[in-house]
Amino acid sequence: MNLALYVHLLGTMTLFGAALTALVTSLAGLPGPTARALLVAVPAWVMALVGGHWLEHDLHLGDSNATWLQLGRNILEPGVLVLLLAIFASWWWVRSTDRRAGRVTVGLTAIYIALLAVAWLAMSGKWGS
Repeated sequence: MNLALYVHLLGTMTLFGAALTALVTSLAGLPGPTARALLVAVPAWVMALVGGHWLEHDLHLGDSNATWLQLGRNILEPGVLVLLLAIFASWWWVRSTDRRAGRVTVGLTAIYIALLAVAWLAMSGKWGS
């Protein structure tokens, strides 16, 4: 198996798992585990990004205008802002035990999961190849 593909897939699967864990724990009202799960998502995001760019370079896809590749880039790279906002909201929730912070964390992690699901579907189906 291609090492770049392995790094990218390991990063994306861990990222999705961490975000899903954060969503479930935030729905359960557990701010501590939510914050820890979101912190696991950061190195996973780095692995997914590095692996994706490495794979793109190895396969000479830098000039490709494929829809699935554009969606992957446009979700993974700026999507980190949603992830960082969710981390901040979970930190706020842990520190203040404010219910609003919990609702914000749930909303942001749900949005992030939806974005990752779209990228996942686009990559697996090779939309607009």
